[in-house]
Amino acid sequence: MTDSPKPIVLLLGEVLHAKKEWDGLAEIAELRQLNDGNREQFLSDCNSGVYHGLLAISRTYDSVELTGRFDQELIDLLPQTLKFISHNGAGYDQIDAEACASRGISVSNTPGAVDASTANTAIYLLLGALRRAHIPATALRQGRWRGSMGLGHDPDGKMLGVLGMGGIGSAFALRAATFGFDMQYHNRNPIVHPSSNPTNARYVGFEELLRTSDVISIHLPLNDTTKGLIGRKEFEKMKDGVVIVNTARGKIIDEEALVEALEQDKVFAAGLDVYEKEPDVHPGLIESDKVVLMPHVGTATVETQ
Repeated sequence: MTDSPKPIVLLLGEVLHAKKEWDGLAEIAELRQLNDGNREQFLSDCNSGVYHGLLAISRTYDSVELTGRFDQELIDLLPQTLKFISHNGAGYDQIDAEACASRGISVSNTPGAVDASTANTAIYLLLGALRRAHIPATALRQGRWRGSMGLGHDPDGKMLGVLGMGGIGSAFALRAATFGFDMQYHNRNPIVHPSSNPTNARYVGFEELLRTSDVISIHLPLNDTTKGLIGRKEFEKMKDGVVIVNTARGKIIDEEALVEALEQDKVFAAGLDVYEKEPDVHPGLIESDKVVLMPHVGTATVETQ
């Protein structure tokens, strides 16, 4: 009597830190890996039966470059044997979860795992933007000492508007409170449990948050409702000299509108870790000395990874 064949598990992208754990799965599953190619090739392979018998997929955030978004077109071509998709990240906007559910495919993500590192990154960007730190930092490296820097701002007494008080938003608020900010937030609904609002931030409507915040930090998921949420009309409603921080998803902000707001001094400064068309960054953001930029590395710490 022979043993039944092992289930097939496909890894999309590279495992950088949990290699031992991935290799250990070989005891119970046949392991396959895809770390090069493009969407056209992946769809063709799915359609031709290359992944016949596949039970589970584990995918990294960067693997979107290999397959494109897991949208309806792609999901329709996945083998009928597929039952699980594991996304190694908190935000799962790269996956059409509803299309997966209609196929009976369970999708998992890692909520909570990136809260601390992303919140820490937002604090770094926040303080850097308040001081327009890019100007003296660049000047120093160029041998020009402080360069043409002007005066920045202290956080004490400023109104911080947290747009999205989920796990990352609340972790960020808890850290930001130590710098003397007054705090308000906006969610779809007010927070019920005090543990989810550790700073006792005041709940306000979306437009009030825009009008009354000195700093706005974005911690929303990307979906049809939040895509392009912050555009020209929203910037016009903000205080003159507002500071913008975004460690969520780049497509939440209309980058063209942000560049215009920076050029007009409507926005004093911005701190960004995410971009509308990653890995491409709007030239106006690259050229602006009012922006602190990071290349979507908010979770790139040993502890988180």
